Amino acid sequence: MQQTHLLKQVVKVFRKNRDLDSLKAVRQKSGSAGLPGDIKDELKLGNNATCASPEFQFVAGTTWVFASQEMRECPVDVLVVDEAGQMSLADTLAASLSAHNLLLIGDPLQLPQVTQASHPGNSGRSVLEHILGEEKTMPAERGIFLPESRRMHPDVCDFISEQIYEGRLESYPACRQQSTVAGTGLRWMRAEHSNNTTSSPEEADLVVAEVQRLMGTTWTTHDGNKKPLRPKDFVVVTPYNDQRRLLQDRLEAHPETIGVDVGTVDKFQGQEAAVVFFSMATSSGDNVVHGKDFLFSRNRLNVAISRARCLAYLVCTEDLLDTRARSVDEMRLIATLNAFVEHVKNARPN
Repeated sequence: MQQTHLLKQVVKVFRKNRDLDSLKAVRQKSGSAGLPGDIKDELKLGNNATCASPEFQFVAGTTWVFASQEMRECPVDVLVVDEAGQMSLADTLAASLSAHNLLLIGDPLQLPQVTQASHPGNSGRSVLEHILGEEKTMPAERGIFLPESRRMHPDVCDFISEQIYEGRLESYPACRQQSTVAGTGLRWMRAEHSNNTTSSPEEADLVVAEVQRLMGTTWTTHDGNKKPLRPKDFVVVTPYNDQRRLLQDRLEAHPETIGVDVGTVDKFQGQEAAVVFFSMATSSGDNVVHGKDFLFSRNRLNVAISRARCLAYLVCTEDLLDTRARSVDEMRLIATLNAFVEHVKNARPN
């Protein structure tokens, strides 16, 4: 998903400059079926040997491509590792053999790499986690911390910055223009239910009702344009596939909410929407089934809430906020969710 997003932005720049003929780009053919047509039309698709051809100035592929013998014999000037917070150190080293320079882009405070084995010491860390060590955000002597969000309104960004990024993240000035008829910032939708584990019809009903209320109302973009909120302007996130399916069914049952994007956190990293909902689904700490470190993950909360340009809704019960922690780490996780609700209560109405 992230590689596709990066490709889309590259094509967008060349198209804006009316210089597409000079874009000599290639992407590995394997896994290209899901590429949007407007991107696919501007790329050549091929195998490792095709990607290594010197006729191309821009090569897109997985670690498999850049670790190949063909690419090692025809290295690129700069290898950009997108989502380096999810790329393992071993994979990055293997890919770097095909590059003179390495540029790591990513955020280790969002979703970590997926590990499927036991790694001794810190060998299971991503390449960015390896560079950061015990630091939470990038020290100046090791790299560049990008201090501006060009997505979030300050009313959303301030919470994310304080809780996740040590107060170092600020909202780009133009983002202050973004707004909806329901205002900006964080909202808590208090749900009432019990004994739910991985799905909650009660929360689904709350989400659908609020989406219906906002659908078609006016929102303002960062450049001051006023537009009606459409299904593509909403994102509904949940930790569990059971709740995802339930939400999807409920939204598709109403003509006006068909097309609202629903998924788990993994689907939306790198994306954005005017309005975001994060439905927790679980009734209380006693109903947690996959561990508190999963449900209360700060990284998952960060990804979900920071998709919002204007408004971010947290949907959960008060009982879930009162979950008892059994360790200092669990206490920190639960405290972050509670900090969201406290932020809502202390914010000035807008």
